[in-house]
Amino acid sequence: MKIQKEIIEFEKGKSFKLFAPSLKNCFFWHYHPEIELVYVEAVNGIRHVGKDISGFTESDLLLIGSNVPHLNFDYRIQTECKQLVLQMRENFLQNLILPVPEFENIRLLLERSYLGLSFSGETKKEVVEKLHIMKDMNPFDSLMILIDILQTLAGSAEVKELNNDDTRIKWFLNDKIRMGTIYDYIHENYDKKPDVNKISAIVSLSTPAFCRYFKKQTNMTFTDFVNNYRINQAKLFLLKESSITEVCFQVGFESLSYFNKLFKQHVGETPSEFRKKHLNKIQING
Repeated sequence: MKIQKEIIEFEKGKSFKLFAPSLKNCFFWHYHPEIELVYVEAVNGIRHVGKDISGFTESDLLLIGSNVPHLNFDYRIQTECKQLVLQMRENFLQNLILPVPEFENIRLLLERSYLGLSFSGETKKEVVEKLHIMKDMNPFDSLMILIDILQTLAGSAEVKELNNDDTRIKWFLNDKIRMGTIYDYIHENYDKKPDVNKISAIVSLSTPAFCRYFKKQTNMTFTDFVNNYRINQAKLFLLKESSITEVCFQVGFESLSYFNKLFKQHVGETPSEFRKKHLNKIQING
């Protein structure tokens, strides 16, 4: 469960690869020198890119820079999940983009991708449609569409930077703690009472040292992270048959009013508003 370097192989004569991985039962906390564009579609999930740990609902489109550690986006998703991953060769930026003046905006985009970029709205919709078209095209035409996609992303205002700092692997290399151990502990105990003293002991740190480590790794306190995880799980349960009160207790909260307040802070809408909106979408799509 330590950070792993993924070795990516490309077909001869191709500058990138486009595929649909499935690793939902695997904790793959990894990095690679190749820049990556990821589209994931699920009811909801957790993304971990660099220091950022946050949730997504319905779908997410992310551009992840070279050597930025990230978790596979289908990790622990219990519902249907679709993914498309596009990885560009390590020398893609240097050899193909940098020498061409007309690609200046794309150069700036790819150089900024080390922050982790999440795209939304019409940008996401347009890019995903093009990714699907690329799957059945010859190498030259698909490369032209990739350039078009990158130009679209470069000009988009529908983008969020996930990190404020440089979190490329050089920052993580000295990390001896297994984030996977922490994830597994939280996943197994989020509906009970996760104990910071217990997980500190599991990873062989004093509680104060663990709290400092965890805050440095995630920009969150352990309590905030657990609550964030609970809210993401609650979004999944809300789209099933459980009542809001049942969901509140299912994910480990003891107060319905506190659950409603925290949900509104995290999601921007109440549990009932969230369920009504997304159930309608599921029924329409179904």
